[in-house]
Amino acid sequence: MLSILGGLGFLILWKLVVVVGGYPPFILPPPEVVASRLVTAWTSGQIGPHAWATLVEVALGFGAGAALGLVAGYGLGRSSIVARVVSPYLVAAQATPILALAPVLALWFGPGLLSKVVIAALIVFFPVAVSAMVGIRSVDLGLLELGRSLRATRRQILLTLEIPAALPSIFGGLRIGITLAVVGAIVGEWAGAERGLGVLVNIARGSLFDIPLMFATLVTIAAFGVVLYVVVVLVERRLVRAR
Repeated sequence: MLSILGGLGFLILWKLVVVVGGYPPFILPPPEVVASRLVTAWTSGQIGPHAWATLVEVALGFGAGAALGLVAGYGLGRSSIVARVVSPYLVAAQATPILALAPVLALWFGPGLLSKVVIAALIVFFPVAVSAMVGIRSVDLGLLELGRSLRATRRQILLTLEIPAALPSIFGGLRIGITLAVVGAIVGEWAGAERGLGVLVNIARGSLFDIPLMFATLVTIAAFGVVLYVVVVLVERRLVRAR
């Protein structure tokens, strides 16, 4: 309920800014104009193909980045040598703006799907790796010693002790990662693409100068981020509660 009231408050404030400032629709369209343009863009099939392309990029990029991040995080959490050797390079890579890397990656991997997946995976990788490392390191050492004393295999310790204990921390990284995957896909589309919501934003603000369409596309991007975040939260609640 509070989130709904907050959204209504934001729309009212938006409308007041437009009315008081006297902004024309090509500068700041009112919310009802954006809502109307959003409906017409979806019903006419203008947004649909672009939205699907972005969703595929986000899903593949998030899956690849999260998988690699979990593996790297486990290695960093369990081996101090790996942490000392790899951590500086991970931090350096994270400190490099993805916006600066996107054109280079688009040049290397081409303007197709692969470059967007790589960009999204790279931006997802770091938070997932760090959260997995923190989660693995937080496992009670006494429980690990107990498992070893009972002659539990490495696989049994991983599945019954380490993963359950690390799940809350891991899902913290996945929550961040899923929203960053959307950002990475959009940045990749800006660097060069034929389809995608990022491409549609450029089209709307460029040749067509259709600002209501640009805002409608931004609303769609934001909705994608919220829905995907909620999906991760629901999966987290199910798995963590099951454990």
